Amino acid sequence: MISAVNHFLDEYVRGEVHTNGIENFWSLLKRCLNGTYINVEPFHLSRYVDEQVFRYNHRKMDDGGRFKAMLGKLAGKRMTYAELITEQQGLRC
Repeated sequence: MISAVNHFLDEYVRGEVHTNGIENFWSLLKRCLNGTYINVEPFHLSRYVDEQVFRYNHRKMDDGGRFKAMLGKLAGKRMTYAELITEQQGLRC
């Protein structure tokens, strides 16, 4: 059964379904984009969102734990600058 919250009816909670988590995530993302990363190019936006998703999903860890988790995901992966800039044009190296 899928539950939803209808904002049109001034409803923000229905049982255990609420909008606080996603509203908190968007608030943190907007604060980061307007404060930390001031000039974000649209073709890089997905990467900034991915970073914030990782930080939000690991928010209960300390900085060292987040760093170790991030390094574990990087093992064996590499992206060159050429791949980065051609990806935004829809091309592959």
